[in-house]
Amino acid sequence: MSGFVRPELARAARRWREALFGAGIVAAGLWWAMATGVLLGWIGWVVAAIGGGLIVAGIQRGRFRQGRDGPGVVRVDEGQIAYFGPWDGGVAALSEIVEVTLDRGRSPAVWRIRQPGRADLEIPVTAEGAEALFDAFGALPSFDTRAMLAALHGADRYPVTVWEKPSLRLH
Repeated sequence: MSGFVRPELARAARRWREALFGAGIVAAGLWWAMATGVLLGWIGWVVAAIGGGLIVAGIQRGRFRQGRDGPGVVRVDEGQIAYFGPWDGGVAALSEIVEVTLDRGRSPAVWRIRQPGRADLEIPVTAEGAEALFDAFGALPSFDTRAMLAALHGADRYPVTVWEKPSLRLH
C-alpha cells in the first residue's frame, strides 16, 4: 500500500490519525442523525459530539508529535519513563518527577526530566516512541497540556519549565 500513497501524505496521516478518526466519527454521527429522523436521530448527535471530542484530543496529540527520526527510543510502562539513547539513557518514575523542562536550544529539542537524587533524564522530542510522553506527562498532577504545546511550538531557544511538582511551587 505504501506505493499508492505519497510518503509525505502518509506521514501527515500518521501524525494526525486521531483527529482524522474523530472526523470520521463526526461524519458517521451526522449521517446517522440525518438518516434516522427525530426518534433515533439523537444518537447520531451524541456520536458526532464524541467525534468532536476526539478531534480536539487528536489535534493536541498531532501538535505534540515532532517526528520519529531522532536518536534513541522511549518506552512508558507501569508509571515509568525509560529512554534508551545512543550515548546515554535512564529511567524516571512518574511519582518521583519534580520538574519537566523543554530545551529548544538543543538540536533536536529535548525534554529534561528532573528527579531528586538522580541525574536529569534528557529525551529528544524526535526519539522513537516520544509520543508516549504525551500521556505520561498528562498523568502528572495539574499538568497543563496547552502550556506544554505552546512551549513546544514557541520560538524560545532557552529552557522552559512546562511542569513543576505542585508541592514544590509552594516553597
